Amino acid sequence: MTVALMWEARAVAGRGAELLEWARARSGELAREPLRRELLRAPQDRVLVITWWAGEYGDELPELPEPDAELITRPVHRWRFESLEDTGPDAD
Repeated sequence: MTVALMWEARAVAGRGAELLEWARARSGELAREPLRRELLRAPQDRVLVITWWAGEYGDELPELPEPDAELITRPVHRWRFESLEDTGPDAD
Protein backbone atom coordinates (compact mmCIF):
# COMPACT_ATOMS: atom_id res chain seq x y z
CA MET A 1 0.00 0.00 0.00
CA THR A 2 1.07 3.60 -0.55
CA VAL A 3 0.25 6.36 1.92
CA ALA A 4 0.40 10.06 1.01
CA LEU A 5 1.03 12.66 3.69
CA MET A 6 0.01 16.22 2.93
CA TRP A 7 1.41 19.18 4.87
CA GLU A 8 0.07 22.68 4.16
CA ALA A 9 1.00 26.00 5.74
CA ARG A 10 0.29 29.65 5.05
CA ALA A 11 3.12 32.12 5.52
CA VAL A 12 2.85 35.55 7.00
CA ALA A 13 2.23 38.00 4.12
CA GLY A 14 5.35 38.48 2.02
CA ARG A 15 7.20 35.51 3.54
CA GLY A 16 6.00 32.81 1.13
CA ALA A 17 9.43 32.35 -0.45
CA GLU A 18 10.97 31.91 3.00
CA LEU A 19 8.36 29.32 3.98
CA LEU A 20 8.91 27.49 0.68
CA GLU A 21 12.66 27.30 1.33
CA TRP A 22 12.04 26.21 4.92
CA ALA A 23 9.75 23.38 3.70
CA ARG A 24 12.24 22.38 0.98
CA ALA A 25 15.06 22.10 3.50
CA ARG A 26 13.00 20.22 6.10
CA SER A 27 11.55 17.78 3.55
CA GLY A 28 15.13 16.85 2.66
CA GLU A 29 15.89 16.14 6.34
CA LEU A 30 13.19 13.53 6.99
CA ALA A 31 14.27 10.48 9.00
CA ARG A 32 14.07 8.41 5.82
CA GLU A 33 13.52 9.03 2.12
CA PRO A 34 9.92 8.88 0.83
CA LEU A 35 8.99 7.11 -2.40
CA ARG A 36 8.18 10.53 -3.85
CA ARG A 37 8.09 14.13 -2.66
CA GLU A 38 6.36 17.10 -4.23
CA LEU A 39 6.54 20.76 -3.20
CA LEU A 40 3.80 23.15 -4.35
CA ARG A 41 2.85 26.77 -3.77
CA ALA A 42 -0.37 28.73 -4.14
CA PRO A 43 -1.63 32.31 -3.79
CA GLN A 44 -1.71 33.86 -0.33
CA ASP A 45 1.80 32.54 0.42
CA ARG A 46 0.60 28.94 0.90
CA VAL A 47 3.01 25.98 0.67
CA LEU A 48 2.02 22.33 0.25
CA VAL A 49 4.32 19.32 0.63
CA ILE A 50 3.10 15.86 -0.37
CA THR A 51 5.18 12.80 0.42
CA TRP A 52 4.38 9.23 -0.63
CA TRP A 53 5.40 6.26 1.53
CA ALA A 54 5.28 2.49 1.27
CA GLY A 55 3.32 1.25 4.26
CA GLU A 56 -0.06 0.93 5.89
CA TYR A 57 -2.40 3.82 6.66
CA GLY A 58 -1.74 3.73 10.40
CA ASP A 59 2.05 3.33 10.18
CA GLU A 60 4.26 5.86 11.93
CA LEU A 61 5.81 7.92 9.12
CA PRO A 62 8.24 10.85 9.11
CA GLU A 63 6.42 14.17 8.95
CA LEU A 64 7.51 17.75 8.54
CA PRO A 65 7.53 19.72 11.79
CA GLU A 66 5.67 22.91 12.56
CA PRO A 67 7.57 26.05 11.41
CA ASP A 68 8.33 28.84 13.86
CA ALA A 69 5.14 30.72 14.76
CA GLU A 70 6.55 33.99 13.36
CA LEU A 71 6.68 32.46 9.86
CA ILE A 72 3.08 31.19 9.61
CA THR A 73 -0.39 32.69 10.05
CA ARG A 74 -2.02 29.57 11.54
CA PRO A 75 -1.13 26.02 12.61
CA VAL A 76 -0.09 23.64 9.83
CA HIS A 77 -2.85 21.54 8.25
CA ARG A 78 -2.03 17.85 7.85
CA TRP A 79 -3.87 15.09 5.99
CA ARG A 80 -3.16 11.41 5.41
CA PHE A 81 -4.47 9.50 2.38
CA GLU A 82 -4.29 5.92 1.21
CA SER A 83 -3.57 5.47 -2.50
CA LEU A 84 -6.27 3.46 -4.26
CA GLU A 85 -5.42 3.80 -7.94
CA ASP A 86 -2.66 5.22 -10.13
CA THR A 87 -3.73 6.08 -13.66
CA GLY A 88 -0.72 8.22 -14.56
CA PRO A 89 1.55 7.56 -17.56
CA ASP A 90 3.96 5.45 -15.45
CA ALA A 91 1.22 3.24 -13.93
CA ASP A 92 1.53 -0.47 -14.59
